[in-house]
Amino acid sequence: MIKRAILIGIIILNTLFAFASKLSSPNGIVRLEIRVTDRVEYDIYKNNTLVMANCGLGLDIKGVDLKNKDLLKSVRLSHIDRQINPVVALKFAQIHDKCNVLTVQLKNGYAIEFRAYDEGAAYRIITNIKGDLKGKIKVINEKVTLPLKEEYELHLQPAKDFTSNYETNYIHPAAKTWKQTAQMSTLPVLIDTKNGVKVLFSETDVMDYPCMFVKGDSDKGMVSAFSGVALEEKKQGDRFMRITKAADYIAETDGKRTFPWRYFILASQDKELLEATLPIKLAQRSAIKNTEWIKPGKVSWEWWNAAAPYGPDVNFKSGFNLETYKYYIDFASKNGVPYIIMDEGWAESVDDPYTPNKKVDLHALIKYGKQKNVDIILWLTWLSVEQNMGLFKTFSQWGIKGVKIDFMDRNDQWMVNYYERVAQEAARYNMLVDFHGSFTPRGLEQKYPNVISYEGVRGLEQMEGCQPDNSIFLPFIRNVVGPMDFTPGAMINMQPEVYGGKRPNSAAVGTRTYQLALFVLFESGVQMLCDNPSLYYKEQECTDFIAGVPVTWDETKALQAELGQVALVAKRKGRTWYIGGITNGTSRKFNVKMDFLDKGKSYQMVAFEDGINAPRQAMDYRKVISQTDREQEMVINMSRNGGFAAVLTEIDR
Repeated sequence: MIKRAILIGIIILNTLFAFASKLSSPNGIVRLEIRVTDRVEYDIYKNNTLVMANCGLGLDIKGVDLKNKDLLKSVRLSHIDRQINPVVALKFAQIHDKCNVLTVQLKNGYAIEFRAYDEGAAYRIITNIKGDLKGKIKVINEKVTLPLKEEYELHLQPAKDFTSNYETNYIHPAAKTWKQTAQMSTLPVLIDTKNGVKVLFSETDVMDYPCMFVKGDSDKGMVSAFSGVALEEKKQGDRFMRITKAADYIAETDGKRTFPWRYFILASQDKELLEATLPIKLAQRSAIKNTEWIKPGKVSWEWWNAAAPYGPDVNFKSGFNLETYKYYIDFASKNGVPYIIMDEGWAESVDDPYTPNKKVDLHALIKYGKQKNVDIILWLTWLSVEQNMGLFKTFSQWGIKGVKIDFMDRNDQWMVNYYERVAQEAARYNMLVDFHGSFTPRGLEQKYPNVISYEGVRGLEQMEGCQPDNSIFLPFIRNVVGPMDFTPGAMINMQPEVYGGKRPNSAAVGTRTYQLALFVLFESGVQMLCDNPSLYYKEQECTDFIAGVPVTWDETKALQAELGQVALVAKRKGRTWYIGGITNGTSRKFNVKMDFLDKGKSYQMVAFEDGINAPRQAMDYRKVISQTDREQEMVINMSRNGGFAAVLTEIDR
């Protein structure tokens, strides 16, 4: 009886002053330990190893007081077990969404939903607050605190302010150093805890709310940062609208809502990052009921090569004109590429999307493309779209299939809402959207899967500024959170010390095989062929491989993965497997097991390997045809800044 009384006393004290609970993933590998006192904190474990300790969260809402030592109201446990079939399947055609859920209901209208998955953890804040006469509340700030041990290594994309276009090179500081700088970074970030676990931190389901940044804090480690609501703006040039005065609050939104997910992918092996699907599991399901019209695919793109085809079959003056675009359509049609993009220059003015450039004759091109089974995507500035939201209806009537919208370079609540308004309006008229000059994916692409890609990456348009030593981090960080319009496909390939590319003879750092591999490794619902059709014709066996690689997949298997060093994956579409991998500035050799192949089946493998001279002459490659099965091992040699690409076709017996 005495022991029972003591136990009851402890429970009462916990209820009055503190609450602690554990939430484990279905397989027990991931565990959250959650504490509620006068604040909410949590620890993250994987395999019983403490990964992140004393992490903090909170939401500061104008007029709502949470300074109460007795915050807890109730606790509820539940679980999720369902199948997800992504409309645009960039990794897997089917995803098993299974997790355990703990919902902590606090007083004053707050709740926090925690989820524990086998691959990571997530939480979101939920409010049920009356708000003003329109049901609105003002969010002063959202607190996200991630304490960092000094030995942690960080992999970050720095941002000087909230006008970031998410196109800077990654930096790799020690936490000890970065915490002292107050430097800001975009999301996602990757944290190497040096205890056997890497943590990718990001957010999804960001709706009617600003994007989160993080910054160093000497006392707290890593803390959240948000753009304030825009009060005053000033137009800059023909494509920017800069915030000149921001409010002291970050969002004015509904008082009854769910807030964005903050999630942690926990990887004991770097391979796990390449196969991660947590962002898809947390995002909203499609708001578009009939999605059959959403057709991801390859795109022939003229901007990177300055619309400059040449050669004996080019008997016209090339440039941004009717004859040149017909040439691109012909190339796309001959190679099974379903789209071309017409970038800046197709219209008389960037401010007027209804008046095509007379030299282009857009309507004649649309008709010509239909005859060749090639559709057109048009480039626009975001300001032009905002001022002409009726263009989606007009473009649909013309026969345009999609838009590439550029130069947003903002992350505030209004701009996040702009992305969704565009996605909604485009979906009304069965049009695809590719966001450039954009932030990284935040879940809109799942809610509106007609949003088939985002830039938000230091891609190949940076030319010499796009180095393999930086791009090798993209499969482990940027591409984990969603589609990435990197614009691969260069046919002029150079090692960095001899780089000399310039439009119209644009070039890329890295080997030819490196470029081929990107079409398998990198994920995007719209995958550009960035180079000149004239070069693709000259390099037809490379073009055949590129054009044949799918952009959506049934299955993904990481074969070799070491952060910042090498990434090699196998991906299946139907009965056919593709392999693609790249490395950094160091040559390497390794053996790969073929045990992902079906038992009892043989495959013809057409492989593209770095040639013996690729370390000096980056365009040197070898095409090798062989037969293989799951019992064999494959030896892969990669040049510095090199790669490997292959297609494996099942041999019928």
